[in-house]
Amino acid sequence: MSKTDEPKTWKQELASLVDCTGTVNFDDENDKGNAALSSTVNVRETIIEFAKGVGEMSVELAKSFVGVVKQSLGDKDSFIVRKLGKPYGQICDKLSFLNEYLPEDRNPLHSWTVILSVFMVAFFALRVNTSADTFIPILRKVHIHPPNASLILLPDHRHLAYHEQGVPADIARFTIIAPHSFLSSRLEGLPGLKTSLLEEFGVRLITYDLPGFGESDPHPHRNLESSALDMSHLADAVGVNQKFWVTGHSGGCLHVWAALRYITDRLAGAAVFAPMVNPYDPSMTKEERSRTWEKWKPTRKLMYILAHRFPGFLRHMYSQSFLSGMHGHIDKWLSLSLGKRDRNLIEDSRFEDFWQRNVEESIRQGNAKPFVEEAVLQVTDYGFNIADLQTKKKRKGKGVLPWLKSMYSRAEEELTGFLGPIYIWQGMDDRVVPPSVTSFLHRILPGATVHMLPNDGHFTYYYFCDECHRQIFTTLFGTPQGPLQKTIAIDQSRIEENTEGTDEATVEDLATNQNDTHHV
Repeated sequence: MSKTDEPKTWKQELASLVDCTGTVNFDDENDKGNAALSSTVNVRETIIEFAKGVGEMSVELAKSFVGVVKQSLGDKDSFIVRKLGKPYGQICDKLSFLNEYLPEDRNPLHSWTVILSVFMVAFFALRVNTSADTFIPILRKVHIHPPNASLILLPDHRHLAYHEQGVPADIARFTIIAPHSFLSSRLEGLPGLKTSLLEEFGVRLITYDLPGFGESDPHPHRNLESSALDMSHLADAVGVNQKFWVTGHSGGCLHVWAALRYITDRLAGAAVFAPMVNPYDPSMTKEERSRTWEKWKPTRKLMYILAHRFPGFLRHMYSQSFLSGMHGHIDKWLSLSLGKRDRNLIEDSRFEDFWQRNVEESIRQGNAKPFVEEAVLQVTDYGFNIADLQTKKKRKGKGVLPWLKSMYSRAEEELTGFLGPIYIWQGMDDRVVPPSVTSFLHRILPGATVHMLPNDGHFTYYYFCDECHRQIFTTLFGTPQGPLQKTIAIDQSRIEENTEGTDEATVEDLATNQNDTHHV
């Protein structure tokens, strides 16, 4: 047999497979080491190739699964679509309003899937106690004080609690009635306002508890019109015979707008501070609404959305915060974004003492319903437009006859809206009621006088500021003149009767004297 027919050794076969310019030599002494090295390399490459294969198979399997799901959900005749398609469509229609807050170039389905996933992860993460050393502040228990409010009986047999400050009714030069804001009571008024300032300007300040707050009875069907009528009945019951001023801060301005709409003839003027409006007001432009919402924390946005769409969930949220029986911080309970000056103020002991006492009075009845009602009133249709409060000429009727009357009548044209002054104060560093809200109000109420405060926030100008309070009163009432002087009413008829009686007695005495003289 020739040499070419002889079988090749494994060394020769391996050498023939290697494409190289040199010669592959294997020494007998290195056979064992080379064999071990070759084995290690082969195992590693095998593992890598296996992992790549598994990965490719997983990707293909996932693609197949996605394809099956798409075919199942995309087919109208599939079991899943037939059973869940209609309820899913109804839910999507109800939640479609949320798409307003997404960028225009985002797919709502993908976006909300990601948002919900992140929300669930964040929710479960917050429920996990990750650190045993986390600082837990000592909470004070809410103390309910004995009732001490003055009460009036309203025409519908409800009781309304109120509180008076300043000069008595008979010598009051001006009267202010102030509805309170959310999570507050009749104790709010103008926090830190000194009695001496009220006396200097001759002001009588009346505050009251909204229905269901403090010591006031709840209203079975509360709305903004009933709120204004309660204010009017209160004025009658406490002897306010003249026109009065109405003031409000933040959410309390809701009831100021109602008074300006429904009891216009009773009011001398209005003053609002960091005034809140319906954040869903259709009169707002897209830019105004965006600039307002962007300043709020996500939790506060959620509270407004719930109040607008699902108010029933608010009851649970309130029971976990200010109705829990324990005190807390105002910014935590109401999800407030605060600037530096506001932050410093709420940490002051005066503010903390006032806030806790005010909350204790506000939640006295322990019922969440009035708070839910107040939140819903804030974000639903008011029943009127704030722009209608602006003074303007009454529209003439259509047709020839109204036109002829307007041409030949010398009578003055009738005006509508509120004819008195409206003052607005707004802090530029306010992150609770952003300045964009006041810009909106100034646009629809061009006749209002607006004071923009460069260095103030939501609370700093209204709470515990003697200089600010004096500026407010000076703006509203001018130079202080003190209370009215008491005048003693003199009955002129009695004076005349007494004078006539004196004259008759004098004549009789004279005749008697003459008779005596003749006798003598």
